[in-house]
Amino acid sequence: MKFIKKLLAICSVFIFISGILFPEKSLSVTVKKEEEMGREFMKIVLKHFELIKDPVIVKYLNQVGNRIVSTLPSKHFTYHFYIIKQNAYNAFASPAGNIFINSGLLEAIENEEELAGILAHEIAHVECRHISQKIERSSKIGLLTLAGIAAGIFLGIGGSGAAADAVVRGSVAAGTSLSLAYSREDEMQADHMGLKHLDKAGYDCAGLLAILKKIRSKQWFGSDQIPTYLTTHPASEERIVYISAWLEDHEKRVRQTSGRKQKIDSYDFEMAHTRLVALYGEKSLSLKKFEADVNKHPCLIAHYGYGLILARTGDRKGAIIHLKTALEKRAFDPFILKDLGRIYFFDGRYEEALNILKSAISIASDDPESLFFLGRSQLGLGRLNEALSTFEKLIKDNPDYNQAYYFLGKAYSKLERLTEAHYYLGIYYKNKEEFKNAAFHLKKALINMKDKNKKLKIKQMLKEIGKKSAEKQKEERFNRS
Repeated sequence: MKFIKKLLAICSVFIFISGILFPEKSLSVTVKKEEEMGREFMKIVLKHFELIKDPVIVKYLNQVGNRIVSTLPSKHFTYHFYIIKQNAYNAFASPAGNIFINSGLLEAIENEEELAGILAHEIAHVECRHISQKIERSSKIGLLTLAGIAAGIFLGIGGSGAAADAVVRGSVAAGTSLSLAYSREDEMQADHMGLKHLDKAGYDCAGLLAILKKIRSKQWFGSDQIPTYLTTHPASEERIVYISAWLEDHEKRVRQTSGRKQKIDSYDFEMAHTRLVALYGEKSLSLKKFEADVNKHPCLIAHYGYGLILARTGDRKGAIIHLKTALEKRAFDPFILKDLGRIYFFDGRYEEALNILKSAISIASDDPESLFFLGRSQLGLGRLNEALSTFEKLIKDNPDYNQAYYFLGKAYSKLERLTEAHYYLGIYYKNKEEFKNAAFHLKKALINMKDKNKKLKIKQMLKEIGKKSAEKQKEERFNRS
């Protein structure tokens, strides 16, 4: 116990000294500048990596992240949480509050407490503005270059893919980029702050220790398989010792005050995690996993996961059987209903899809996928005006749901309302950065557009397309040279 108290005391002194050495107000990198760099960082991520945009998984991830963010005494930024579709174990925070976790690490996480532990640590890096401190010391380097440096580090410097290596080479030499990596002191401070936020949010802080040990265990398979997380978040052994000591001291205080943590309902985690594995994991491994789960423990989650992976492999008949079995155990689950409706749609059973999806929407009216497949089912049945209403509601509430613009354009086309059809197809192709197609449709829409607001928006989009097309051509010439 003396050792534990000594260790915690040392770390507390360090945290205090860090605040003196790097006081927030002394940073020359303002919040506004950091936000600008965060936007550039996001562009790099979107260019080189695929994000998982599954509404159920993303909503759940943000729900956990925002529960932790709500405990912060002050917030410099608006936090957003994203999943990168990549098997490597990694999680990181970009400047200005964008938090990323790789799908490989999220698959390895076994409960919400472990996920919360990872997110709390990354939130603490943002809160402490560790990247800002390092940017200040590299002030001669431009913000765009710094965004590339940071992206190269966190996306996988040292062997996690050609895309990340290209980011580093395109920004600055790797030797310089290493000056922005987290230090051991940064990691200890982020753990200290993260544990406090976990405790305030009502989570079992042991989740952070459990996931850190899990990540560390991966490195024993060989140097080529060292998780990216360990190259960007050093001092895993020291961190484990410190967190273990903190937990032991904390548990003693909890026992003395008879404090109790609220129990976390595991259902939301299990649903989101099952979707991740079944829909985005390695197909053959997922099929074997859920087949074994159904045979050994035929619970709701097992049937749900097996139904999803069967649909993914093309066995829609089997998928429907297992999703119906899952529904028998939880009849009004909107996400199981949504997935059953989606599979009915792909099987060409539009009427059944429509009825199931209406049930899902009556329970979860804000789920964009349910609305999307309802609209497509209405299109399949020739109910064009109903489809228009559904897709227009979808894009009003979810303007980033790009596929809805395409099918809204198709619905208008079938009704021979070509001006509106060209308008929405133009938006769809612009968002996909297929600028030639976008310009074609928007120019067609502009000819007969009566709506003044839409006409103005078309002109603005065409101007933006011209600018982005020129930038794209310039970048392509640079890459060829």
